[in-house]
Amino acid sequence: MSTEISTQRAVSMNELASNGEHAVKTGMLPDHIKTGWQFAVIAATGHELGMQPMRAIRSLAMVKGKVVESADSQLARFKAAGGRSQFEVLDETKAVLHLVHPNGDKHTETFSLEDAKRAGLASNSNYSKFPKAMLRSRAITAGLKSIGWEGAVGAYDPDEIKSEEFPSTAVNATQPESVVVRPKFNDTLATETLLGKARILVSKATTVERLEKLRSTADERLADGTFTKDDHASLCQLIHGKLDILLNAQDNGTEHFDSAEIDAEAQAR
Repeated sequence: MSTEISTQRAVSMNELASNGEHAVKTGMLPDHIKTGWQFAVIAATGHELGMQPMRAIRSLAMVKGKVVESADSQLARFKAAGGRSQFEVLDETKAVLHLVHPNGDKHTETFSLEDAKRAGLASNSNYSKFPKAMLRSRAITAGLKSIGWEGAVGAYDPDEIKSEEFPSTAVNATQPESVVVRPKFNDTLATETLLGKARILVSKATTVERLEKLRSTADERLADGTFTKDDHASLCQLIHGKLDILLNAQDNGTEHFDSAEIDAEAQAR
């Protein structure tokens, strides 16, 4: 696997880490970046998302491989990738965001104070202090995931992570903790529906070829109307998560995969 990323020229991870050590000493970086290697990892992650190194340093936090990125930054990347967005309603009670995916798909996301109350989010003081901004952020992040934009997979707004949606996470103002970004596989709850059966097939897949076939089938079910866009996006997120696990195992030199171990790792993510 290559250890280089490209800005204006190829830059190795070692060189990024060395530059990062000097940058850390300036005291001008975000508080959660304390070492040169933390600088390098965030810069490399930003490169995968289409960002220059310092844009990534300003915009991202990385915790145990998970990406924390503001809603504004996610929306800016979406538009840079060719997507379009327009708020049809944006006030202190409701946000209605219309999105057009770069591939032409359309989706309208609505998030209101009533939705926040039902989700148990209203206890967050920011909803009383800055309701318009909070509703706007939630509509953006939820909308980008609902429309199935790949750039939003595994990315969460800091306030979104601090909400009660993730009760097992302990977050401070400078370094948000990790968040589960892939749904767990649950045979007992899923077997009654076609989507549930598809999830089980993904959880049991042990080859890249099998996952690619499942992705192709998911696309066919979306095209023939069997799956909704939300169903399709949810299943593709699971497929991408399992694919990451298998590819990482291959990169580490593992030739044979233990299905039980892989499923346990997927559930832990």
